[in-house]
Amino acid sequence: MDLGFAGKVALVTGASRGLGKAVADLLASEGASVAIAARDPEALELAAREVRERSRADVLFQPTDVTREGEVSALVDRVIERFGRVDVLVANAGGPPASRFETTELSDWKSGIDLSLLSTILLCRAVVPFMKERRSGRIVAVTSISVKQPVDGLILSNTARAGVVGLMKTLSNELGPFGIGVNVVCPGYTRTDRLVELASRLSQQEGVPKDSIYARWTSQIPMGRLGEPSEFASVVAFLCSERASYVTGTCLQVDGGVVKGVF
Repeated sequence: MDLGFAGKVALVTGASRGLGKAVADLLASEGASVAIAARDPEALELAAREVRERSRADVLFQPTDVTREGEVSALVDRVIERFGRVDVLVANAGGPPASRFETTELSDWKSGIDLSLLSTILLCRAVVPFMKERRSGRIVAVTSISVKQPVDGLILSNTARAGVVGLMKTLSNELGPFGIGVNVVCPGYTRTDRLVELASRLSQQEGVPKDSIYARWTSQIPMGRLGEPSEFASVVAFLCSERASYVTGTCLQVDGGVVKGVF
C-alpha cells in the first residue's frame, strides 16, 4: 500500500530514541522528508544520521525543549525555511516520572503538565496556521494507555495525558473543515528505554526485583509479550498518511489488548 508520503514533510518530536525515533524512521522510509527534535543534542544527531542512512531521506534535526515556546517556534520556523511546509506533526515527549499522590510535589505537577500537555499545545499552535493555509495536514499526539486505563504509580501521566486527549478531540472538530486529521495514539507496554527506566523506578519503590515488574506487565497483556517500537510506528504512519483521510478525532491504543474497556 502506498501511504502517499512522497513529497510530504513530517515533524516528529521526542525522536532521538524509542517510539519517536521509530516513527521518524518509518516515515522517512516511506518517502517523507523528516524533521526531528529532542533535548539531547548528541543523541538527536546520532538518530538523524541513522535515519538518513537507512532511508536516504532528507532529515533535519534541531535540539529543542518542547516545553519552551520560543524553542518550539524556532523549530517550526526552521522546518518551514528548509522544506517550505509541514504536512505531518507527531507530538511526542517523554512521560513524567513515576509517583503517587502523596509523594508528588507541586513542582512535579507543573513540570509533568508542561511536558505532556503544554508541549502538545505549543507544537499545535506553531504548525496549525501553516496546515490551515494549505487546507491539509495530519496531527498525531502520542500519549499512553493511561488515558483509557490509569496505571498505578503514574498519577502524573494519568492526569496530564488525559488533557491531551481533550485537546486533540476538540482540535479535530475545529480543524476538520480544513482537511486536517487530528488523532491520538496510546502505546502500551513497549520495549523502549522509557519502559526500562519505569521498571527500575517501580522496582525501587516497591522493593521487588525488576523481573517481577516485567512479569506483572506481561501477565496483563493478552498477547503475552511487550510491543516493539516498529509495531507502534506502523499505526502512527497510517494515521499520518493519505490513506487515513477520513479518520479524525480517534484515540487508538496499541497495547496488545491491555485496555479492557470496549472503547
